[in-house]
Amino acid sequence: MATLSLKILDKCGNTMAVSSGEDFVDLVYAAAYEEGDVIELQTSVPGIHLNWQVDDALQTAFVYVTDTVKYDVPFGEARISYSPKVFSGNRHYLYAKTAEKEEVFAYRNLALNPADQHKDVPCYPHASANVETRGESVFAAKNAIDGVRANLSHGEWPYESWGINRREDACMKLEFGRKVCTDRIVFYTRSDFPHDNYWTQATIAFSDGSEETVSLKKTNLAQEFRFSKRIIDSLVLKDLIKSEEPSPFPALTQLEVYGTVWNGEEDA
Repeated sequence: MATLSLKILDKCGNTMAVSSGEDFVDLVYAAAYEEGDVIELQTSVPGIHLNWQVDDALQTAFVYVTDTVKYDVPFGEARISYSPKVFSGNRHYLYAKTAEKEEVFAYRNLALNPADQHKDVPCYPHASANVETRGESVFAAKNAIDGVRANLSHGEWPYESWGINRREDACMKLEFGRKVCTDRIVFYTRSDFPHDNYWTQATIAFSDGSEETVSLKKTNLAQEFRFSKRIIDSLVLKDLIKSEEPSPFPALTQLEVYGTVWNGEEDA
C-alpha cells in the first residue's frame, strides 16, 4: 500500500491545497491557477506505477514515478501546446491512483504520457531531444508522446509536434524509467504538405545496444514497424534522413512504442 499526496503550491512554495490517501488520492482546487503554481505529487513508495490525472481536461497518464514530481502549471508561450480547456477556470479536479497489476503488465503504448514535462522529472515515460525548433513549446519533444495524433497542420494545439529546427543530427530520447519489453513502434509524421517535408529513413537505437533502421513514406497515416522483442529502458530516434523535396521542415507528431513492463523473465 502506498500513501499518495497531491498539493497545489504557489510561486513562493506556499501550500494552497492538499489531500492524501492510501493508494488513491483526489483533490478539488476551487481557485484559478496563477503563474508560478506547481502541482506536487508525492508517494511513500519510490518506483510505483500510477494513473495520474493532472487536470480534468487532460487525458489520464499511466506513469512510473520514482520520486516527488513537481508539475509546473503552464502559462504564456508554454500554454499554447495544450488544449485551451486544460488548467482553465476556477475549479479543477486532480487524482492519482496506484495501478493494478493487470494494468502494469498489459500490452499497450508504453510511450504515452500526456503529463510529460519539458524538464527532467522522476516521472516516466519522458521524452527529450538535442534540438527543438526555436525552443518553442509547440515543437518540444514531449509533444510526440502526448497522445494527440493530429498531423495535418503545425503550431498550436492540437497540431503540436517535435520540430528539429533543420538540424541534420537531430535525435530524440525516450526514457521509460524501468525495463520494458517492446516489439512494435508506430510513427505519425507531421504531414502539413507542402509546408512540411518527411523522413525517408530513421534509426531506432535501443538501450540494449541493438538498432532497427526503418523506411518511412510521405503519408499522414500511421507507419507501423514490428521487430523481435527487446528488453530496454530507453531508446533514441536518430539518423533521420530527409526526402529530396524542397521543404526543410520534417517533424514528428507522435511516436508510439508498444509492449509491456518487463516481468523479470529473460524470455519475455
